[in-house]
Amino acid sequence: MIVLKVDMLVKPGAEQQCREYIHILQEHSRQEPGCLLYIGHQSTEDPRQFLFYEQYKDEAALQAHRDSPHFKQYVIGGLDTIMEHRSRDLYRVVD
Repeated sequence: MIVLKVDMLVKPGAEQQCREYIHILQEHSRQEPGCLLYIGHQSTEDPRQFLFYEQYKDEAALQAHRDSPHFKQYVIGGLDTIMEHRSRDLYRVVD
């Protein structure tokens, strides 16, 4: 299993749009065969700060997610247009 953590800072005024994209992405991504967990979060301290916590069966499942139509539409064509900053961290389970 692998875990992807994505931190995002959206542009001022884009908070509601980001929440809408997250709802759509959660709905679609959770149906992917290799997706084990997919949760979007909004900071309680800074409403412009968002976090995705994602778990995938393996790297092939993560790649399938990135190749999906909903990723292309709502991340590349959506979130990417309202973000000021993003960082991604990929983790493996410690055995």
